Amino acid sequence: MPDKSLVTIICLCYNHERFIVESLMSAVNQDYPYVELIIIDDFSTDNSRKVIKNWLINYPEILFIENETNLGSTKSFNKALRHAKGNFIIDLACDDILAVNCVSLQIKAFQKTQYKNLGVVYGNTELITENGEFNSYYFPVGSSKKTIETRAAGDIYLSVISGGNSICSVSSMVKKSVFDDLQGYDENLAYEDLDLWIRASRKYDFDFIDAILIQKRIVSTSQGTYFFLKNDERSRKINHSTYLIIQKAIALNRTKEEHKAILKRIHFEMILAFKTSNFKLLFRYILLEIKQRIRIIIER
Repeated sequence: MPDKSLVTIICLCYNHERFIVESLMSAVNQDYPYVELIIIDDFSTDNSRKVIKNWLINYPEILFIENETNLGSTKSFNKALRHAKGNFIIDLACDDILAVNCVSLQIKAFQKTQYKNLGVVYGNTELITENGEFNSYYFPVGSSKKTIETRAAGDIYLSVISGGNSICSVSSMVKKSVFDDLQGYDENLAYEDLDLWIRASRKYDFDFIDAILIQKRIVSTSQGTYFFLKNDERSRKINHSTYLIIQKAIALNRTKEEHKAILKRIHFEMILAFKTSNFKLLFRYILLEIKQRIRIIIER
């Protein structure tokens, strides 16, 4: 029997007028028929809302939420999530493009997985320029476009807390029950994915699909660029969120191996804080590392 589970794709827009139609069309043109689309605009300052409304003339059944102020990605997503009817959720930025078989491959992975407590499936991503030209792959691939290195699956908690490329966030599908259990994204944070993967991987299994599921657009205004900017207020907020996420992860750790693993993440963030001249944050990380090493020594 074919799976008829409903999949909700939440499309979050902020100043994506150039790309949003292509992104939305990739969602409605999936080869899997049971898809619900929810669009939320986070008070864009360009013509995004006008473009969306014009597009919706042909899709009047689709829910469109217009924020009256800029709430940020975590609050906006949670706001849309409350309207979701699907059993599975995809978080799609409105400058990215889903492969036509993205949803069907993800649903098949949930159907055929060997993991009893599967909460998230993810795959690989093709990175493209603002003009849609090929840049690279998130996970390096060979001539057959299969990943060169085996990706983490099952219990990936240790991998997530220690490394920066353990999961490709934009290629993921998450069970709605996982979001419900974890109460969505943490709205106190400036960005969402790392915190969710840490909290989800503590309780649920992950599975990997060795296929290109989405094209992620690299633009100058993408949130990822702000991690590396010097003397920038948004950069400080984003990197402070990472500090808060690491603190939360330490509280979730259960073993000495996990406490040691997170030191790798702390060291990476210390270097980043130094490179971005965020010396206050660097000092906090130094203190955090000292506390962590003491914890490792005294815990059996």
